[in-house]
Amino acid sequence: MIPLRDSTRSRSFPVITVSLIAINLYIYYLQDTSTQAELGRLIAQYALVPARFAGQLQANPLAALFHYPLVTSIFLHGSWFHVIFNMLYLWIFADNIEDRLGRPIFILFYLLAGIAGNLTHVLLNPGSPIPLVGASGAIAGVLGAYIITFPRARITSLIFILFFVTIRDIPAIYFLLFWFLVQLVNGVASLGIMGNSVAYWAHIGGFLAGIVLMLALKKRVD
Repeated sequence: MIPLRDSTRSRSFPVITVSLIAINLYIYYLQDTSTQAELGRLIAQYALVPARFAGQLQANPLAALFHYPLVTSIFLHGSWFHVIFNMLYLWIFADNIEDRLGRPIFILFYLLAGIAGNLTHVLLNPGSPIPLVGASGAIAGVLGAYIITFPRARITSLIFILFFVTIRDIPAIYFLLFWFLVQLVNGVASLGIMGNSVAYWAHIGGFLAGIVLMLALKKRVD
């Protein structure tokens, strides 16, 4: 299923959501137009390498708290498809969460969800030398917040069933539970497999963090 739009309308223009989309697209444009050597240096410096971070965590836990790839990796992507698909989800779901939390708190929420997703991936893949990039953990946090804040919203979705394609309105709670179930099944199946190109556990960790953070913040913003 591919989401096309949701039925919940924001009360204000989503400045942070639009800014995040613009920043992510611009950074990937810089990646895409870099030379191989430049891109290699960029990934080496700003992507999150689980084995490197796990080693730093073991050697100096305090210093590991300031391991900046935990944040910078959230703004890197592996392909145009990767970044555009992520930004589609961000565009559809994040404006309402930004509207509910307010702009400053939403920025903090987004980054914390992304960090939680990254840490979950490292926890399940501590020896992986493969760089982790992508906003998926942070966006998964937005989805987690959405499912408990707007469960009755309708998500207009493009649905593929074998060779049949249709568009249907699906309650947000069912759409997002299905999305989470897919991540969980694939995440469990990927355990112990080195070289998996999709960080399912970052999605799972970000989604659960989004639920917890939204529950913690809900009383302050309602």
